[in-house]
Amino acid sequence: MGLGPRSPHKVGRRFPAGGKRGRGAKGSGRPLPGSKRQPWPPPDRRSEPPPDSHPHLSPEALGYFRRALSALKEAPETGEERDLMVHNIMKEVETQALALSTNRTGSEMLQELLGFSPLKPLCRVWAALRSNLRTVACHRCGVHVLQSALLQLPRLLGSAEQEGEDGKDGPTETLEELVLGLAAEVCDDFLFYCGDTHGSFVVRTLLQVLGGTILESERARPRGSQSSEAQKAPARECKPADFEVPETFLNRLQDLTSSFLKDIAVFITDKISSFCLQVALQVLHHKLPEFCAYLCNAVIGYLSTRSSSVDGSPLLLFLRDQTSSRLLEQVLLVLEPPRLQSLFEEHLQGQLQTLAAHPIANFPLQRLLDAVTTPELLSPVFEELSPVLEAVLAQGHPGVVIALVGACRRVGACQAKVLQLLLEAFHCAEPSSRQVACVPLFATLMEGAVPAEHQVAVFWGWAHPPGLLVEMAAARALGDVTVLGSLLLQHLLHFSTPGLVLRSLGALTGPQLLVLAQSPAGSHVLDAILTSPSVTRKQRRRVLQNLKGQYVALACSRHGSRVLDAIWSGAALGARKEIAAELGEQNQQLIRDPFGHHVARNVALTTFLKRREAWEQQQGAVAKRRRALNSILED
Repeated sequence: MGLGPRSPHKVGRRFPAGGKRGRGAKGSGRPLPGSKRQPWPPPDRRSEPPPDSHPHLSPEALGYFRRALSALKEAPETGEERDLMVHNIMKEVETQALALSTNRTGSEMLQELLGFSPLKPLCRVWAALRSNLRTVACHRCGVHVLQSALLQLPRLLGSAEQEGEDGKDGPTETLEELVLGLAAEVCDDFLFYCGDTHGSFVVRTLLQVLGGTILESERARPRGSQSSEAQKAPARECKPADFEVPETFLNRLQDLTSSFLKDIAVFITDKISSFCLQVALQVLHHKLPEFCAYLCNAVIGYLSTRSSSVDGSPLLLFLRDQTSSRLLEQVLLVLEPPRLQSLFEEHLQGQLQTLAAHPIANFPLQRLLDAVTTPELLSPVFEELSPVLEAVLAQGHPGVVIALVGACRRVGACQAKVLQLLLEAFHCAEPSSRQVACVPLFATLMEGAVPAEHQVAVFWGWAHPPGLLVEMAAARALGDVTVLGSLLLQHLLHFSTPGLVLRSLGALTGPQLLVLAQSPAGSHVLDAILTSPSVTRKQRRRVLQNLKGQYVALACSRHGSRVLDAIWSGAALGARKEIAAELGEQNQQLIRDPFGHHVARNVALTTFLKRREAWEQQQGAVAKRRRALNSILED
């Protein structure tokens, strides 16, 4: 859920590399990660009580919790000593829970401690905060503590200790009761919590927990209880996590859904509240699709009854609005295909070219294209957008084109047509000898797609006639491979007939292919070559043979080493011998390199150099197991 503004962007020397979802890319209008898009609620004291109303955390107490957390991290992962340590620390936390939660440093430590806590100590800390729910939920530090406590549920909800009991520490409510109690309090003042800068984060996390679905955006957010490596993991590596929840949670989720309907206008137009509705749609889509459809119909129905647009449906006005357009993006993604088809026919048909050119409306259009799954919808959409594909690129909205190509790949229709349009847009369709240059042009999304062909030559700084331009581009070293360029090539390589793109890749020299493989974005193009079911073994071998002589450089590169591992995994015994022989010539360099030594170990390079016969037997056995596994999977 992006929080940053979307603004127009002037066309520069390249097509703006706004990602498929327009995040953090030049020209996308989306803010860069860590700039305007805050992963945590930004400071906002309007919803907080005066600072003096918060209990004070003494420096001595802060020092104690810092030392305790450090000792806990160094202690063995299991054992009586650790259990006793956790118990004692959480007892101290319970007595100062509110002070810790409203202190910046203390809240960060408390988040980490909650990640270590067993079920009952966590419940007691939660209960200690319950009487100050509004204070904590609407505090810029306390909100993170509540979020962290909620996110412990996948770990603790199925615990055998769920039964509450009256022990020496006093009565303890079950975790289920505490969550339902929190949900009831939020439901009683739903509009307030959803509209509060900090409280809305609690609502969003609560919706996910009640639905038993932790969304990708939530899991990708750094937390105190995560390791530094986990915090650095890119969001694309995180998958939505589902876990079992009691029926009472789903019932409460339905109650909260009804609360959205009571003030639907607020949740559509208010920036902060709208984020809660967007999360609700994603959760309901996973767990209660019938309620998701009902909520979507309510949103569309409300917007459709507003003041009429001069150029069509009232919905078009909201697609151009910065707040409501984000909500409509989510609606488009979760609609079922028949409802999406009717929405297109009733409100959007005939308006796609206008939406594609708009600095805000082009984003919901991309989501519409992402949601296309049927030829019946793709056909009219493609017919409407195909005449302006080049113009859309020149306007700085390449995400629309990438989404259209992705729809063609997904549906399996219009693939030859869209490829021909791309060649024409990049001025490499005629003569046919120019087509060999399509990969360097696509990969870097160069300004070669502006209407005037001579502008391409101006961009490259060459004084050659345009007829020689693209032929020279194939021989020129690849520049920076953009995310959009990589996505475009990945889609094209998964087309049913990727021969033209493969011929262009085969025309690249070894150093050019090396640049592609070493690029963070370009390396995924090599992945597509290796994994696409449309690429035959012969075609794959013809492209990859140009990497001979580059294996050492690949092995010593962060991204190239990953590509080499993938090539090795699918290589036959003869190809493995060639790779190992080339790597063996620089064995010492590989061993000293932080990436190369992993490749050397994977290849069993020491065994190859010292005991060749044993290495061949080992690799032969690996190949035999792989063939057996493939035959099982094919059956």
